[in-house]
Amino acid sequence: MSFLDPVILGVLIFDGFLCAVLAVIFLPSYLGTTPFPVSILLAAVVNLVLVIAARTVTTAGKAALPLAGWIAGFLLCMVGGPGGDVLVLSSPLTLLLLIGALAPAVVYLFKVASTALTSPKDFGRA
Repeated sequence: MSFLDPVILGVLIFDGFLCAVLAVIFLPSYLGTTPFPVSILLAAVVNLVLVIAARTVTTAGKAALPLAGWIAGFLLCMVGGPGGDVLVLSSPLTLLLLIGALAPAVVYLFKVASTALTSPKDFGRA
């Protein structure tokens, strides 16, 4: 474990926060007259990459911390700003963003955890 690992993990958490804010900002995007929420797909891919990167610098338990940063950013966008402005819209796309952005990374973490639990362990046998 390098002395830079906590710094890298902190940057990954901030990246998760930034990913959530940008995904919320670009959620109501349109392609012509058709809603085109490409930020849901991009947030899903970025969160998965952040979790995989976090696994390389920390233990498996702390690899979900970029998702905690993403959730904090999403919740911050739900809070009203000056004048009552809210970034998160009251629409089904918001629920799709929440589920779609977190699901691939959570499934990956679950797969890694279940593989670690079910893999045969060598108890010092040669």
